[in-house]
Amino acid sequence: MSKRYLVTGGTGFLGSALVRRLVRAGHRVRVLDDGSRGRPARLAEAEKAVEFVDADIRDADAVCRATKGVDAVWHLAFINGTEFFYSKPDAVLEVGVKGIVNVIEACRACGVDELFLASSSEVYQNPAVVPTDERAPLIIPDPMNPRYSYAGGKIISELMAINYGRKYFSRVVIFRPHNVYGPDMGWEHVIPQFVLRLKELLPQKQDPLPFPIQGTGKETRAFVYIDDFTDGLMLLKDKGQHLQIYHIGTSEEIPIETVAREVAKYFKRDIAIVAGKTADGSTPRRCPDISKMKSLGYAPKVPLLEGLAVTARWYDQHTDAKPQD
Repeated sequence: MSKRYLVTGGTGFLGSALVRRLVRAGHRVRVLDDGSRGRPARLAEAEKAVEFVDADIRDADAVCRATKGVDAVWHLAFINGTEFFYSKPDAVLEVGVKGIVNVIEACRACGVDELFLASSSEVYQNPAVVPTDERAPLIIPDPMNPRYSYAGGKIISELMAINYGRKYFSRVVIFRPHNVYGPDMGWEHVIPQFVLRLKELLPQKQDPLPFPIQGTGKETRAFVYIDDFTDGLMLLKDKGQHLQIYHIGTSEEIPIETVAREVAKYFKRDIAIVAGKTADGSTPRRCPDISKMKSLGYAPKVPLLEGLAVTARWYDQHTDAKPQD
């Protein structure tokens, strides 16, 4: 059955992928975004099927107007990118907290009782158990560290959605993306940064090529390709349960140095990792337990090496599109 959805942050990497999938599935989509982080060009293939609302998620009246007439809201508007957690923590929190308040109030005012909320793996920081399931405690290890502005905003968003959801919504579903990657994912993340760094170093003749990174390279993550991630979102749309949280990712835990070496292989170079300082508050290991998603039928299909090659190629071919500092 066709529905009408509002997607906040719909020109971002995750939001635009979701919009394209919803349109392909025959749904009508309205996108609210101010373009500060996203790119409308990501929706070029779906442009004729999408209604755009150019507005800031912090503008309560605009959010309310955008919510009128929809069946459900997907709330993804947030300031992502680790460098912004440190440089703009006040803005990260303002967008996060005002955003979820405005979305909930708009849903109540417009009679929308279905909400899908994008959270983050950052909410549980350094878990005691890896792979980590949805029951891990949510913590802010150090409120003086600006990095946790992002985690704090996401924790508040989860609490707001759950506790207002008990009374005012028939369905609230929370999903936590875990290191989603793919072409056009933005420029502030580890994979595109590795591609740019390698391109800068290629003129050097050393073999292996010295390659500086943050940390030792032994730190681990579990990366999920964007198409597998949106497969997960479609399952949640159809099967996600009220007041439940779902980890979307893969169970393949990979050292960061392996990611760097695989990106280097795209450029046909061998590298020697040069360890550097780890960012304050960085997590040494992160890998989700995706059993809960698997129970809905979730099965990631794209191997990391295949997805990395596709992603590295895109960034190699689009280096000129990087915004100037």
